[in-house]
Amino acid sequence: MFSFKRQIGNQAETIALKHLSAQGLQLVEQNYLTKFGEIDIIMLDKTQQLLVFVEVRYKKTGAFGSAIDSVDRNKQAKLIRTAEHYLQQRDEFDEHICRFDVIGIQSDLKYPKITWIKDAFEG
Repeated sequence: MFSFKRQIGNQAETIALKHLSAQGLQLVEQNYLTKFGEIDIIMLDKTQQLLVFVEVRYKKTGAFGSAIDSVDRNKQAKLIRTAEHYLQQRDEFDEHICRFDVIGIQSDLKYPKITWIKDAFEG
């Protein structure tokens, strides 16, 4: 059984996925989990031969910083290690450029405020 927090996380990821798909990106994989960490969404931009690793963060309010602010250096390092692991397993992306994006979702999930930071940090 999912926890309430996981259920909210899944809803936020669904919102982010719809947003990215509407921008022309294609889903490659969701919730890629390793011992290093998890990548919420992996998307492909075929027009630029670009593989996009997306971290999705949700916060109901901005009282203690935005959702995006919560992706600190430690979280970035985990995402980079997880992406490296993914790329070692999937040689079909050898020629692709990789990018790390962060999608912050704030407010309630019915009327979310979406902030998409492309190339949020270096891998």
